[in-house]
Amino acid sequence: MDALKTISSECMKSETPKFSVGDTVKVSVNIREGERERIQMFEGTVIAKKGSGIAETFTVRRISYGVGVERVFPLHSPNVKDVQVVRYGKVRRSKLYYLRDRVGKAAKVKEQISK
Repeated sequence: MDALKTISSECMKSETPKFSVGDTVKVSVNIREGERERIQMFEGTVIAKKGSGIAETFTVRRISYGVGVERVFPLHSPNVKDVQVVRYGKVRRSKLYYLRDRVGKAAKVKEQISK
C-alpha cells in the first residue's frame, strides 16, 4: 500500500489549482489530432468534484448552442495543462446536478463577494 502511495505522489502535479464546486473555470486541454497538438479551452461551471489523490476528477458543465455539455477532467492528467478560475460561486451543495434541469437565468450560480 505504501508503494502505491509513493508512486501516485510522484505522478501528481506539484501545484494544483484551488477551486471548488460552483466556480466558473477555464480548463486548458491538450488535444492530439494525428501528429499535431493544440490547446483547447473549455469554460464552464464546476458541478462536481470526486475522488482523492491521483484519481481526483472534476466535472465542468456549459451550454453550447443551447445544448448542455459536460466534461469530466482528471485533475492530475498531463493533458490538462491549466485551470484558471474566472469567478467564485456561492453554493451550499457539494454536487450541483440540479443545474441540469434548469434553463436560462435559473441555471446561474450566484457570485461570491470575497474569497
